[in-house]
Amino acid sequence: MYRTHHCGALRIAHVGQEVTLSGWTDAIRDFGAMNFLDLRDRYGITQVVFAGADNADLYQQSRELGREFVIRVTGIVRERSNKNPNRATGEVEIVANALEILNRSKTPPFTIKDDTDGGDELRMKYRYLDLRRTIIQKNLFFRSKLAIEIRNYLSQQDFIEVETPNLIKSTPEGARDFVVPSRMNPGQFYALPQSPQTFKQLLMVSGFDKYFQIVKCFRDEDLRSDRQPEFTQIDCEMSFVTQEDILNTFEGLTKHLFKKALKIDLPTFPRMTYDEALQKYGSDKPDIRFEMTFSELNDLAKGKGFPVFDAAELVVGICVPKQAANYSNKHLNELTEWVKRPQIGAKGLIWVKYENDGSFKSSASKFYKNSDFETWAHRFGASKGDLMLILSGETDKVRKQLGELRLEMGFRLGLRQPFDFKPLWVVDFPLLEWDEDAQRFFAMHHPFTSPKKADIPKMLSGDNAQMKALRADAYDLVLNGVEIGGGSIRIHDRALQSKNFKLLGFTPEQAEAQFGFLLGAFEYGAPPHGGIAFGFDRLCSVMSGVHTIRDFIAFPKNNQGRDIMIDAPSYIDDSQLTELSLEVKAVKTI
Repeated sequence: MYRTHHCGALRIAHVGQEVTLSGWTDAIRDFGAMNFLDLRDRYGITQVVFAGADNADLYQQSRELGREFVIRVTGIVRERSNKNPNRATGEVEIVANALEILNRSKTPPFTIKDDTDGGDELRMKYRYLDLRRTIIQKNLFFRSKLAIEIRNYLSQQDFIEVETPNLIKSTPEGARDFVVPSRMNPGQFYALPQSPQTFKQLLMVSGFDKYFQIVKCFRDEDLRSDRQPEFTQIDCEMSFVTQEDILNTFEGLTKHLFKKALKIDLPTFPRMTYDEALQKYGSDKPDIRFEMTFSELNDLAKGKGFPVFDAAELVVGICVPKQAANYSNKHLNELTEWVKRPQIGAKGLIWVKYENDGSFKSSASKFYKNSDFETWAHRFGASKGDLMLILSGETDKVRKQLGELRLEMGFRLGLRQPFDFKPLWVVDFPLLEWDEDAQRFFAMHHPFTSPKKADIPKMLSGDNAQMKALRADAYDLVLNGVEIGGGSIRIHDRALQSKNFKLLGFTPEQAEAQFGFLLGAFEYGAPPHGGIAFGFDRLCSVMSGVHTIRDFIAFPKNNQGRDIMIDAPSYIDDSQLTELSLEVKAVKTI
């Protein structure tokens, strides 16, 4: 028997019992005649004592141990004289009477502690060691618990879990595909799915009514902290539903997960249109944990002889409460340089301090009077002691720039607390986006999204101006400024879907070649349907107050898309390339 208990199980009630534990040596403290060892497994840590006075041979054997040795220990549980209140097993220890080394360990390249001294790349190279750290294990247990609760909730709502293929057809819309050459079909390729979108729609045509899948998806795109080349979606679809039905169902799922995993009762989620989100927050995924909504000043700030504002398409700003006294000229100059960085791209920053004596101080005082600033303050809803920050330029660009500044000010003022959860639905997205360079429309979400019923006549009109105003039955779930999920009501009529493909630049032949199977299915009684997909990795990280999704993925890739633990991607043998009818074009160094 390797163990009678795990390393997190023993309590004061076990005193006097003989037990056997197995695990890894976490820490060793040798006091000359007595050796104290912390034994760790996934459940916790138990202190083990080797007393030289009681068993000199056993004590000497314990001195051979190093960090991360795998051992089995048998001994008697006793009450500790110096209890550790920060450990579940902190009231007891084991006085060892037998020790077996099950496997030795080299000295690890970094400490297996929550506050490890290992950098990201080193820990990813030895990910199997990094996964021994309690903090990483807790993240993966949290992820597992969340997955179980997702299945519990959706199964209670009569959803069926169906697996869809991983080797599918490449399509030109969306992110880049990962492609897989076919040996049996020379010169032809599969693609790994960016999502199971068309398959879940086909399941609705098949009459399954409610589908879900916790599914691996793949996108060959540039990486960052919340993006990986392979990621997991909670993928769902429903038939005979409206947007309202879907929002209510998956708001319910989100509330269920927060209640079960975090013991938090979320209130009803507010809703905001896409246009309102951009106008008030400069983002379609607004962080509503704090105020500082935008105020537009075109009618108040233009025509006063200030060229920067007069030439701008939009003059817009935010009010930062009670910060006028805290921001000196030096701090404001630093903030100006911050918004001028290439990542933000603003040309400058105008600031106005509403002093406590009722006067105003501004970087634009040369062009405006106190009476002008009073009207600005009224528009902002500013009070004495507040700081107004203003940007100007092209509407879309300046809103995005001010949105970044708003988030930065929220961060600096401690207003973006990770466990202050504020979800909302963003609805009424545009159906299409116009690309000036390409001179064509692109789908805002994907080409299967339905326009709102009221907008279908505009879609059929062929008028480009009306196309730009088309609204989609599309929605995103946003949590603390992060898009957690998104979906839409789908087109279920062949003629309307064909029209949408035409708007997106597909010829009838291209549409048939790429999506003929779906268009054909629509001719056999496709029901009205819609769905949503949650980013599971991202949901786990936001619920845990963490910015990166890597710590919730057992074996993640780095920012170059590499798995440095197994050294992938890698070159393959020439014979494999020949079998796949591929030419060797890369210079290989093995």
